[in-house]
Amino acid sequence: MRSLLAARPALAATTPLVSALAATALLLTGCGTTPAGAGNPAPGGATAGAPSAKPVDDPGKDGARITSITLSAPSVSPSPSSSPSSSSPSSSSSGYGVHADSLPSPWTGYGVRPDPLDAPEDPKTSAAYEVVNTTSTAQTYTVVVTFTSSDGGAMSTRTVTVRDVAPGKTARGTVHAEVLPPGAPAITGAHVLKATKVPADEAPIESGPCPASGVRVSADQGDATMGLRVVGLHLVNCGTRDYTVEGYPLLVLLDSDHEPVSGVRILDGGKDIATGVGGDEPPRRVTLRPNESATANLVWRNTTEAGTAVNVPHVRVRAKAGAAPVTVTPNLDLGTTGRLGVTPWKKN
Repeated sequence: MRSLLAARPALAATTPLVSALAATALLLTGCGTTPAGAGNPAPGGATAGAPSAKPVDDPGKDGARITSITLSAPSVSPSPSSSPSSSSPSSSSSGYGVHADSLPSPWTGYGVRPDPLDAPEDPKTSAAYEVVNTTSTAQTYTVVVTFTSSDGGAMSTRTVTVRDVAPGKTARGTVHAEVLPPGAPAITGAHVLKATKVPADEAPIESGPCPASGVRVSADQGDATMGLRVVGLHLVNCGTRDYTVEGYPLLVLLDSDHEPVSGVRILDGGKDIATGVGGDEPPRRVTLRPNESATANLVWRNTTEAGTAVNVPHVRVRAKAGAAPVTVTPNLDLGTTGRLGVTPWKKN
């Protein structure tokens, strides 16, 4: 929808320019975990000549941490899952993001799916990470990794999405820094800046196979001006049949432990929050044919006065009554207003 301008400064300063080596795999064995190493070699493949990784003392965030950093290019034998950057005509101008998804037979555990991004990756600089699921249910993690210079300054920020990590299991992989401009300070370290998780069966699926529900639900990075926040919810019919919604998305506000947040009123429309944000017209029946989409907005102010400010990291969204829930992470900084406006679905 729109790029984030001022909402959540810490996150805005680290816009996820995601990249990773698509040859990396996150492999799990039946009784534990197996490090992905420097690559995802095919049977008989090798990574001879790869330099030794430098250990990193990263305390991590919410079960995710950096374990080592590599600052020179490894020599990796070709493999069936080698990065599209080696063959794609357009790869010279785009990087790749990591999404740890289940791999088809004969692979097990987790793998890497490349997604084109704006910034190219630096093959000489990478960080190995691990994600440990200490909960009792499968989780999907979003991990923001920051590469730093010797003075601690942030030089590159990447985001890794690790899907379907089973309870008690560990997923491992590698993420590459983006290419830095000439003269920029050298990267010497890396750490996890932020990590969030949602139940795997409620995680947004923005690409790849269409979910069983036949629709995709996601949230954009939002927009912010003078304390006013607007985040778009997006509904896409990726199925083969028409999909009809009428009225407003159904929302449940969740804290960092995914427990419901009380004390916040969810208002129909945005006029009680601010004028000019749209969505104040009566809700209409919206029928989406395959590949069509609709949008609704979350609208709020982060005004803080007397009382305790309320922050809502997660929102469980149902496109309509009876629909499968999807948990998005818009990080609502509601201040002390106690109000969140939601506009009706509108066809794009």
